[in-house]
Amino acid sequence: QVQLVESGGGLVQAGGSLRLSCAASGRTISRFSLGWFRQAPGKERELVAAISGSDGSTYDADSVKGRFTISRDNAKNTVYLEMNSLKPEDTAVYYCAAGARSYYYIPNYVYWGQGTQVTVSS
Repeated sequence: QVQLVESGGGLVQAGGSLRLSCAASGRTISRFSLGWFRQAPGKERELVAAISGSDGSTYDADSVKGRFTISRDNAKNTVYLEMNSLKPEDTAVYYCAAGARSYYYIPNYVYWGQGTQVTVSS
């Protein structure tokens, strides 16, 4: 099993920055695809960013491209989401997830954290 725990969420003013962290335990995730998802009330969960466990390729949703950066530190068994130029519409619960196959294949993500709230005020 892989356990994932997010941290770093909170309340921030529009235009500000946050760095979310997701620490994995129970298994080394160096070969896993890792993703950050978010879900706002009444909306579908969406993939924000993902990173491959094989070649380091990344994906960013159009809504966050140029503002958010996903990265990983395999030595620390941790994935990060650097969030810059935050907007009120970024307000959501953010989840990290892991899977053993392709980072762009959503059903691949079978391990999930509990989420961390990000609130961006105007």
